[in-house]
Amino acid sequence: MNTTVTDEERIARAELTWIAEPGDRRLGSLVRMIGAVRVMTLIRAGRVPDDAAFDPAWDAQRAVSRWHSALKEMPTRGEVERALGGRFRLVYPGCAEWPDRLDELGDATPIALWVTGVADLRFSCLRSVAVVGARAATAYGAYVAADIAASVAARGWTVVSGGAFGIDAAAHRGALGADGVTVAVLAGGLDVPYPAAHAELLDAIARQGAIASEQPPGRNVSRLRFLARNRVIAALATGTLVVEAGERSGAMNTARHARELGRPLMAVPGPVTSDLSAGCHHIIRDWRGYLVTSAGDVIDTLTAAGTAPAD
Repeated sequence: MNTTVTDEERIARAELTWIAEPGDRRLGSLVRMIGAVRVMTLIRAGRVPDDAAFDPAWDAQRAVSRWHSALKEMPTRGEVERALGGRFRLVYPGCAEWPDRLDELGDATPIALWVTGVADLRFSCLRSVAVVGARAATAYGAYVAADIAASVAARGWTVVSGGAFGIDAAAHRGALGADGVTVAVLAGGLDVPYPAAHAELLDAIARQGAIASEQPPGRNVSRLRFLARNRVIAALATGTLVVEAGERSGAMNTARHARELGRPLMAVPGPVTSDLSAGCHHIIRDWRGYLVTSAGDVIDTLTAAGTAPAD
């Protein structure tokens, strides 16, 4: 759905990333109905538009007032323009780099993504797999994640993950080691590497792939921002692979988003005695996810599902 978007709309979308938390369906609905420029005008005035078809179940004025109070978090127009002209680029609905799959999130579609790195985000994600799992991964889990990621990357598939410790890092490193493309989706600003110990890894990802975030420069992470970030990982990728995960974990949250989007959901089985395999077994047993043990299984699953072109 790539259409022409004015520079004013681009700036307004950038400003909105400072104002509302990711996944705000009310804001997303309003932007979809009347556009980001008009939304910013109304927020600055602290008033509700007269002609918007608001859901009567929510207090529109209260929401606008909340966004208005967040204006103090937003930099000046000049600072926003400098951020847009700096080392990060803004990717948003209507621009050439926007991955159309994100639109399937409906009103929870990101207002915009801040992106850095050499890879084109849209093109990279046309054939991609999200590889996620436990931060406290076992040696088995880290090995499997790195091995599968390296193998799919070597066959031209992009590996999408969240840049965290454990399975995420193993997947990114596997793809990088195969000279493949990998995309990291962060829960904070691109200039605030998290975890800090992964600053070098994130630099390597940017040199070979891309890093994206809904959060504007300077924004720190929070628990809710991690959870909101997970829907973007699931929506960007053709399908999602969970390598290790507890029953209640961020990886299972990502898997749930993939399931709700109707994307192929895969899991690697593990020891029945391991709590870190309980989530994977739940996906296979209760969610009818695909049991996979190799990169070939992953690619076969994704191509058979018709969500990506075959090799």
